Amino acid sequence: MKMLKEKVSHFRLYWQDVVSGSNATSVTVIEAVNNSSTSFGMVNIFDNSLTIGPNLSSKTVGKAQGLYASTGQEDTSLLMVMSFAFTDGKYNGSTFIVLGRNNINAEVREMPIIGGSGLFRFARGYALASTYNDGATIEYNCYVIHY
Repeated sequence: MKMLKEKVSHFRLYWQDVVSGSNATSVTVIEAVNNSSTSFGMVNIFDNSLTIGPNLSSKTVGKAQGLYASTGQEDTSLLMVMSFAFTDGKYNGSTFIVLGRNNINAEVREMPIIGGSGLFRFARGYALASTYNDGATIEYNCYVIHY
């Protein structure tokens, strides 16, 4: 069996979260409890475009599919569960998984990458998220160790 060599890939992707209108890509499936100021208990399901630039019209290279749940009672933090699924280029058909806490009030949030498929089999690493503009676009810098 041939031993594969590990490599590190960096991806700068823009997560486009459209929460309203006829082309919404993120929907609330469970509302927050008791008018919580932190939206505690809210759960959203999403199928967001991953683009190479910050504008919604930028080239789409994949989808971020998953859910986020508001888990903070005293701060606005989310549990993020999502697959970054590539639909273009060398990584077409491959995915990696981001799972972790996202304190949305922090300037930069770090979440682990815990696995993947295709070219990202055995993936591990981390994703750095920062809000790009009005909160609807999030810049993700993902550092993925894979074979």
